[in-house]
Amino acid sequence: MKTCLRPLPVILVVLLSACRIGPDYVRPEMAVPTVYKEAGDWKPAAPADPAAGDAWWTAFGDPVLDQLQARLLVSNQNLRAVEAQYRQARALADSARASGFPTVTGSVGMTRGTSGSSGSSTASQGPAAVTNSYSLGASSSWEADVWGRIARNVEAADARVEASDADLAAARLSARATLAQTYFQLRSAERQKRLLEATVAAYERALELTRNRYAAGVAGRADVVQAESLLRSTRAQTIDVRLSRAQYEHAIAVLIGEAPAAFTLAESDAPLPVAVTPVSLPSTLLERRPDIAAAERRVAAANAAVGAAQAARFPVLGLTAGAGYRSSDLSELLSLSSRYWSLGPTVAASLFDGGAKRAATGQAVAVWDQAVATYRQTVLTAFQEVEDNLVAARLLEHELTEQNAAVTAAAEAEAIALNQYRAGTVSYLNVVTAQTTLLTARRSANDLAARRLLAAVLLAKNAGGDVARSAKPAP
Repeated sequence: MKTCLRPLPVILVVLLSACRIGPDYVRPEMAVPTVYKEAGDWKPAAPADPAAGDAWWTAFGDPVLDQLQARLLVSNQNLRAVEAQYRQARALADSARASGFPTVTGSVGMTRGTSGSSGSSTASQGPAAVTNSYSLGASSSWEADVWGRIARNVEAADARVEASDADLAAARLSARATLAQTYFQLRSAERQKRLLEATVAAYERALELTRNRYAAGVAGRADVVQAESLLRSTRAQTIDVRLSRAQYEHAIAVLIGEAPAAFTLAESDAPLPVAVTPVSLPSTLLERRPDIAAAERRVAAANAAVGAAQAARFPVLGLTAGAGYRSSDLSELLSLSSRYWSLGPTVAASLFDGGAKRAATGQAVAVWDQAVATYRQTVLTAFQEVEDNLVAARLLEHELTEQNAAVTAAAEAEAIALNQYRAGTVSYLNVVTAQTTLLTARRSANDLAARRLLAAVLLAKNAGGDVARSAKPAP
């Protein structure tokens, strides 16, 4: 027995001397610009800015939005689904890591039967005797990760866990941005509704003026009809804005995990805030964007999978052991004479598989190529999104300035037209034209203020939340 055990230490040393087959991971190279093209004269965000960080929406200074964001993180069902996917990835990683440990199984059993015998004496001896057999034992097996296949699988699983964690962060960022956008669209709809209601009140006074002038015989019926038409058209626009506001409220309810019927958001007459957003340097975007992090971790997982596929082409070395008791007499099952044991190494290799493992390696390499291309495209798309919203936030501010000047001019033109109509020097068509122009200009200004705010929200999302801000009311 001692002679048989002498080679075992040498075998164990060989089994434990594992190496990793396959390429070690290196993050794919990407050309990163030093500055953003559309940043203009904005300064980079300071890391110490108290407004910077993941809670970027707090810079808008809206306590209602802050409360909604807190409820979103707890009750949003899409986030719960992504969080469950993360836990699945963690479980798969634990399963992959368990492959490096021995497996131990125990068994207990009893069999009853006969054993036949050959020769001419069988007939004279009569039927074979029925016997019982009892067994109690345990067995263990362990695969030595000589080529690093298990280690590569663990490496790939851990990278997938990190990718899933980044997916969860990306889902949270996207959900928060969607909530902020929907909330500000609702507030913009309220501003439009207040504007239209004030316009309706002004048009009602204008209609009353035309009716009085018609009754006095100094105006025609056409003036009254034109005033009524403009009034009713504006009332219809008011109803349409109320519809939009209700739908935004329903969307917010679903985002925070409530049924629309159980959720009501009180109206607010506060002005829309506007975020002036200096963004961090482009080099930090690769670190801040969770979708970029997820794509990069999937490249790492694919790289490890290539090594695992290459290692699978080599023989599998292992160690098996077994021990227990076996007896035909239950009372002697645990006696020394019934004891048995076994211990020894195993080697298994595919002698012919028709090229299946080589094909699996080729597939793993193709998956890695796809992951690299996806990562690089994700980075390029991220830079595009930041540039798009940088230029939007900057130019919309200039556009809004011009539009506000147009509102001022249109208001003056309307006042002049009304005074001229009262004096009888122009027809009511001039008043209608001036009123329509003023309403259109005011609605356009409100739309631009909302678009500038939404661009700021998107910019915060596209920058991965790493922004510094100062908020000011929209004019």
